[in-house]
Amino acid sequence: MVHQTISSKSSKAPSASSKSKSMSRFLWTVLGGLIVGTLTGCGSAPLPPPPLPIAVPQALQPALPVEQAAAAAPLSASITQTRSRWTAVPWTELPGWGDDALHEAWNAWLKNCERPGPVFAPLCNEVRRLSLGSAQEQLAWLQTRLQPYRVEALQGGAEGLLTAYYEPLLEGSRKQRAGFNVPLYGPPPGLVQRKPWYTRQEIDTLASVQAVLKGREIAYLADPLDALILQIQGSGRIRISEADGSQRLVRLSYAGSNEQPYKSVGRWLLDQGAVRDASWPAIKAWAAQNPLRVNELLWSNPRTVFFREEPLSDADAAWGPKGAQGVPLTPGRSIAVDPLSIPYGTPVWLVSSGPTAQLQKLVLAQDTGSAIVGGVRADYFAGWGAAAAELAGRLKQPLRLWVLWPRIQ
Repeated sequence: MVHQTISSKSSKAPSASSKSKSMSRFLWTVLGGLIVGTLTGCGSAPLPPPPLPIAVPQALQPALPVEQAAAAAPLSASITQTRSRWTAVPWTELPGWGDDALHEAWNAWLKNCERPGPVFAPLCNEVRRLSLGSAQEQLAWLQTRLQPYRVEALQGGAEGLLTAYYEPLLEGSRKQRAGFNVPLYGPPPGLVQRKPWYTRQEIDTLASVQAVLKGREIAYLADPLDALILQIQGSGRIRISEADGSQRLVRLSYAGSNEQPYKSVGRWLLDQGAVRDASWPAIKAWAAQNPLRVNELLWSNPRTVFFREEPLSDADAAWGPKGAQGVPLTPGRSIAVDPLSIPYGTPVWLVSSGPTAQLQKLVLAQDTGSAIVGGVRADYFAGWGAAAAELAGRLKQPLRLWVLWPRIQ
């Protein structure tokens, strides 16, 4: 899912293990069942000797206090990425470490393991096994197998910017009709060969371009600003009214763009002195008061996005769209990053404090966006619905990041 951030700018995923038993207890239960089955099948056979204690792997030992974990293994060397520098630090540097609901992050990590990169693929069997573990076991494993690194910009410090994005939920129509006149298109032929493609204004006004797009309309929306929001977010849920009067919920996912530069319509309004608050409610209020200038507002952003339609089953509806890593996003636990700073699939400790949100939590780098550029930069996937839209429209505050990288064995 490639998206742009609203530069002016919840539902929770199902828990994988909030009430599960520890792995060691599970092994005892399985062993006990085997013993009982042996006695039942053998009748008067002599009793087996008492079982030896099962050694709990080191990764599942109770978590060390953070102070002890800091010295549990030597620090690895610092790492330089294309757009960031990682500095090895002790666990004590991570604000709030040990207080997170790790089972929520484990949902995102399990999705991560559907398409892991070469660095984290060797850990996936342990990650899956720990989905049955307790929070203490998960914490102990993280402190044993991973090393925290503070992320810093190559030409700056450790503080960056956090924004948020979400999946809009909109009403649409399969056919153009009264009140639904704004088309959403699938990618046109020749899009890859011709870069950049036509601008938003050219798409709206040139008959030759409209002829190319004829028949590629997926759905129609009522509000052109909703279409713009959908394109900025890169994906959305559409409740479509079909020609026979029935309705169904589908997902429109990113399928390409015209490769034009993204320009913020909120910034355009601010530069003109038209608004003082460039939030989406303020932008929509301005548009309602200036209907003859709406196209001028829209065309200030030459970039447009094309979509593909995907069915949305009950199972799919519990997750977000697929991010750039190719796995479904987890609300509140997936972030978009600059992949030249943080590779896809990397677990990240995220800390951000501001008027909109107070965040200290484990997240996974699973997506990117055209506006997500820089060493310390992240876009937080808020989910879908009204609460997610509200958070995404307002979150813009300082950010610090620590990547959790496998220890050198």
